[in-house]
Amino acid sequence: MTDTTSFVQADAGLRPFAARIGTKTITCVSIFAVWLAAALAWPLSGKVVPWDSKNHFYPMFRFLGRTFADGYFPLWNPYHFSGHPTIADPQSLIFTPTLALFAYLCPKASMFAFDGIVYAHLLAGGIATGFLCLRRGFVAPSALLAAVMFMMGGSAAARLQHTGMIVSYSFLPIALLALEEALDRRSMLLAFGFGGAAGLMALGRDQIAFFGCALIVGAAARHAFHSRRPLAWLKDHWLRLLVMAATGIAIIVVPVLLTLQFLKSSNRPEIGYGLAVMGSLPPQSFATLLFPNVFGTLDNGVNYWGPGPLTVADGSWTDRSINYVFAGTLPALLLLWHGLAGRRALGRGVRFFGIVATVALVYALGRFTPLFEPLFDIVPGVDLYRRPADATFILNFAFAMLSAALLDRFCTEGLPRLRVPGAVSPVLIAAATLCLMGALAISLDLSIKAGHTVYALREILVGFAIAGAGIVVMLRATTARARLLAATAIAAITAGELVTRHAASAIDGEPAAYYSAYGAMSPSERAGLAALKKAISERKDEGARPRVEILGLAHGWQNVSMIEKLEDTLGYNALRIADYEQLTGSGENAVDLHLRQFPETFRGWRSRLANLLGLEYLVLGRPIESLPNDYPRPDEVTEIYGGPGIYVYHLGNAAPRAYVANKLISVDESDVIESGEMPEFDRAYEALIDERSLKDLQGKYGLGQSAAPAQGEALVRIVSYKRNCVIIQVDTDKPGVLVLHDLYYPGWEATIDDEPAPVLRMNLLFRGVELPRGRHIVTFRFNPLSPTHLYEAVRDAFRNGGEETEP
Repeated sequence: MTDTTSFVQADAGLRPFAARIGTKTITCVSIFAVWLAAALAWPLSGKVVPWDSKNHFYPMFRFLGRTFADGYFPLWNPYHFSGHPTIADPQSLIFTPTLALFAYLCPKASMFAFDGIVYAHLLAGGIATGFLCLRRGFVAPSALLAAVMFMMGGSAAARLQHTGMIVSYSFLPIALLALEEALDRRSMLLAFGFGGAAGLMALGRDQIAFFGCALIVGAAARHAFHSRRPLAWLKDHWLRLLVMAATGIAIIVVPVLLTLQFLKSSNRPEIGYGLAVMGSLPPQSFATLLFPNVFGTLDNGVNYWGPGPLTVADGSWTDRSINYVFAGTLPALLLLWHGLAGRRALGRGVRFFGIVATVALVYALGRFTPLFEPLFDIVPGVDLYRRPADATFILNFAFAMLSAALLDRFCTEGLPRLRVPGAVSPVLIAAATLCLMGALAISLDLSIKAGHTVYALREILVGFAIAGAGIVVMLRATTARARLLAATAIAAITAGELVTRHAASAIDGEPAAYYSAYGAMSPSERAGLAALKKAISERKDEGARPRVEILGLAHGWQNVSMIEKLEDTLGYNALRIADYEQLTGSGENAVDLHLRQFPETFRGWRSRLANLLGLEYLVLGRPIESLPNDYPRPDEVTEIYGGPGIYVYHLGNAAPRAYVANKLISVDESDVIESGEMPEFDRAYEALIDERSLKDLQGKYGLGQSAAPAQGEALVRIVSYKRNCVIIQVDTDKPGVLVLHDLYYPGWEATIDDEPAPVLRMNLLFRGVELPRGRHIVTFRFNPLSPTHLYEAVRDAFRNGGEETEP
């Protein structure tokens, strides 16, 4: 006997009128109309989605597009932190098929076009959310309400800058809808579809994807246990489940392996508890659930005074966008009045999302509850992420589904009865009242301390006015038809409120002109960039490959090197190669001068390591003499351009990108990092070799020998330098090691005259290969997708977390 359990609860049947208007077509058109009204707000106001969206994701997108246009696959990025494994970076967009395809088709897409394609993901997720409601028998206004909240509520609006998270979040309802349809219809084709959707969600490899996978597992478990015969259910569905899992794993296995390998050598191999909980959601943030602008969150004309680093005890690494959870005044009213006080939030058909909301709430609060620490210690994967507050994405989705269910139940049954027998009802009414009073108290407390009492009172009155209108509308709706019209009004008011409050607002919009590096440069910026490119071109004509450091320029300049093809030693990225950061002092971004450190191994732009990097040009946002006092002051720099907002300096010629060393000095890189002492060696014919590479070395080259080898003569010429491949012609009269001052990273392979050769870790950060005497063609090729490298990535993934991985 087969199982007949469905995700959709049994219903007495939809009302004929509700059934007529509750069609997918009307719902889709309504959702699209609201989405379009919001989407147009950015281009019509001349604004773009700001911050990470433009400082990081847009230049990454442009790098993908340019690489595709040049006929290459973007595996390695030479223009970012002196070299970066694009294919292993979860924020590189290479494994985001929709954006990678768009980059291929429109490699020079504008910031507005980029924002539009990202925002289109929310439309797809919003329609899927609406369909989730319709298949539960909800009326069309409920489906519209859920979709609008999903697309424009809470973190979906406030965190729009985090492109990767938005994409992962958008695939969640699509995957959940496919799961429900596949299991209810017993469809193998839909099982493949679910595996694809879930795989695309998981490809984000961010915390939202992590939460989404957990939610989907929970949804499948709920389906099994609701059958009341879980084993029989499993017997009936095992093949479909296997297809789902196999499809999803096939999509994500390679990207996940490459990312895990990158994490082990990155600045964030794992996140400590103390660091992670600084990203907890302050409880005061829930005042914005009722009064969105009570702390000036949506107003660029005032300084935000809500929960954050300056107002939360023991500090907080959150800001106004992270601490914003508003998804509509009337949905908040439904949650408190109908859901909590009316006891409907855990009622028939919505209990699952009530549980999801509770778990997401506890997780988001992090250190502010005693439950997060055991979760952090016990649940695998939690220690990979640094911000529990990211769970507000899932909270917003759960609130959207709960609000839709509550609105549908209002249409079906009317207002909830608050006076029912038993001890639970008074407690829940008191809890709802306390939530309201707590939001008022927090709002006024922080506002009074900040001197914004009148401002806060005005925002509170606006919230009460909208809520009051909603209460009146629901109280006057005494018939089924009137309740349906009231529900339509509630959905429409919420849509209008979220569009007007959130679209191109202070939390998700800045003037496009601010990001001048991506096209609308000032005359000074344009002249400075032209002078820099001309100087670099002249050095390349001489056979050099100089690198540049761009520091302290705002307006999108942190990662402009990816678009302008400048080999930058800095950049903006949360994930970086740890050894490079520790040895060079590079920070997370290149705009904050305080993040640029100068360790003993890199005491300045004329230091030995800077020289090996080939650092010849320095681009600053201010004159070099006005840098902070603790900055090094290089001697004999030449200013090649100086103007408002940009100053370009030539530091002097640096070491060649490639040379042959006849004598080697063995070093332990970790000892060098710990001691901060850069070993002495003659870069003309000597090189440092890491101890881990000694096993791959055939010759002695002075290692363990009393007599130093004689210095040889070598002619080295870079024949071809591409993103993923470097070809070098070498003519040497003695055996030695060819050193290429490009970063060492797993996946780089070498051949000598088309014969494979092991890649050595040289001069602390760089790669090299051992050569016999004579003339040779040496090719370094980045091949992270080779079976050999993927096998090594699997081995790395299953090594103990604290074990050092060998090259």
